[in-house]
Amino acid sequence: MIVTVFRSRLRPGVEEEYGPMAARMSAMAKTIPGYVSHKGFVSEDGERLTLVEFESEDALREWRIHPDHVKAKRRGIESFFSDYRFQICTVVRDRAWTAKGKRKFRT
Repeated sequence: MIVTVFRSRLRPGVEEEYGPMAARMSAMAKTIPGYVSHKGFVSEDGERLTLVEFESEDALREWRIHPDHVKAKRRGIESFFSDYRFQICTVVRDRAWTAKGKRKFRT
């Protein structure tokens, strides 16, 4: 599993324009074979965090080079983000637990 940690801050006044573009990218990411999930969060100080999971580096690569995503990244740098950082991580250990007592272990 490959996890992307994407941290960013929006420039003032771009929220209305950024929102629809982000929604399109969200829907598009789900169509990439090997996509697992993504979730976004916004902290009280305005920093945005998106966690994206893909099954493999090949799946992530397909997303990274998708022509519409390439354009969106360029637009984000030029117009939307005051700063951003992303980290690509390989999952070393994954453990989950539910109240029903089921455990999932993946290495």
